[in-house]
Amino acid sequence: MNVESLNIEAPPGNDASKFDDDGHPKRTGTVWSAGAHIITAVIGSGVLTLAWAIAQMGWIAGPTVLLAFSIITMFTSILLADCYRSADGTRNYVYKDAVKSYLGGIKYKFCAVVQYSYLVGVTIGYSITTAISLVAMKKSICFHKHGHIHDCTLSNNPFIVLFGLIQIVVCQVPDFHELAFLSYIAAIMSFSYASIGLGLSIAKITAGRHASTSITGKPITDAYSAEDKMWSCFSAIGNMAFAYAFAVVLIEIQDTIRSGAPESKVMKRASFVGILISTVFYMLCGVLGYAAFGNGAPGNFLTGYGFYDPYWLILTANLFIVIHLLGAYQVFCQPVFGAVEGWCRRRWPGNAFVSKEYKWRSCRVSFFRVVWRSVYVVFTTVVAMLLPFFNDFVGLLGAISFWPLAVFFPIEMYMVRAKISRWSSQGFLLQILSGFCLVASLLAGAGSIRGLIQSLRAFEPMQSRS
Repeated sequence: MNVESLNIEAPPGNDASKFDDDGHPKRTGTVWSAGAHIITAVIGSGVLTLAWAIAQMGWIAGPTVLLAFSIITMFTSILLADCYRSADGTRNYVYKDAVKSYLGGIKYKFCAVVQYSYLVGVTIGYSITTAISLVAMKKSICFHKHGHIHDCTLSNNPFIVLFGLIQIVVCQVPDFHELAFLSYIAAIMSFSYASIGLGLSIAKITAGRHASTSITGKPITDAYSAEDKMWSCFSAIGNMAFAYAFAVVLIEIQDTIRSGAPESKVMKRASFVGILISTVFYMLCGVLGYAAFGNGAPGNFLTGYGFYDPYWLILTANLFIVIHLLGAYQVFCQPVFGAVEGWCRRRWPGNAFVSKEYKWRSCRVSFFRVVWRSVYVVFTTVVAMLLPFFNDFVGLLGAISFWPLAVFFPIEMYMVRAKISRWSSQGFLLQILSGFCLVASLLAGAGSIRGLIQSLRAFEPMQSRS
């Protein structure tokens, strides 16, 4: 992905029809490819945790909060789509370029820190999540052979390494423009395993086995205090906010759309389609999962052994999760690659190692890209192995990033672009929305921090026994 915020002419000696108005290779993205990128980014394996989230909050608050996040994300994504081009018509290739163009200064630096911290955190979290699904596949075979009470414990680390080795190869694809096929495959996989989860939930419901549910969710007992419920609800809010975290890559996705019709119109349609489809799946998985498992819904009913049989279907669903995350990892790491590689090209413009590419058959190979991207994947792999409970960190990053990246910056940029006064009725309402989401993010962050502390406490005895 190119990140230079410059309008340049097509290189001399090349056919100008192969280049866009900024001199970059002709973009080929459509509403469907952009929608596939969005669905790949939005629908992750976290869709299967929403039953647990709704179980904490109950039949009324759970679906209501999930729907509220969907509507807010849809609204702010539409605002952000209008900010792809600056006031003078130049393109903003990445999210932080748009922030720099419209807001500048310290807000731009704050945005860069939050965005790239979040993107790196997500790729580490995906490494762990993929390993969990691979382990679940092995365990499902083990349980099928030896029974559900057999000790089928396995380490995640070999599977994290395997995922890292695959990503080292996939990461050599130069940019987003050449990854549409991977997003199509990943989107199909996300639909497939979410559908399997839905089908299993429906089968469990129709089997007639009673699951205890309530309007207020998991009840308070001697073992589950009101304080525990409060923190669990905060964590559930964080899970739901994290489920709609694609705003950080919206500008990058929009930069893949071909010229012709205004990119903002195409992106708005893609955002509407992508978020609508994602929300339908989220609602179905969350509501039917809660109906199937009740207040005791597991964190992930495909990897947390909410189901044991049919084992081949559990095996297939987790395989689909793995394939989906292979693509989703790329959606979130490509902006990081583009930012670092663009900075290096500007810092050392005449360095052959940084800028030179070699053609091998139909592929473009850069030694710098091979080394840097491989180092990045090794880093995320090692951190994922050292921090097996890193999902708590990712949840915290999601809580921290939701307000600034999905709400605050899109609203602020749109107000500057549309010249909306803060003291006008429209500006006042937009700031109320931003303030509401800030409070939600703070509560979700508090819940994630408590979850992190509990994970650390639980991890210490395991270390001492080993």
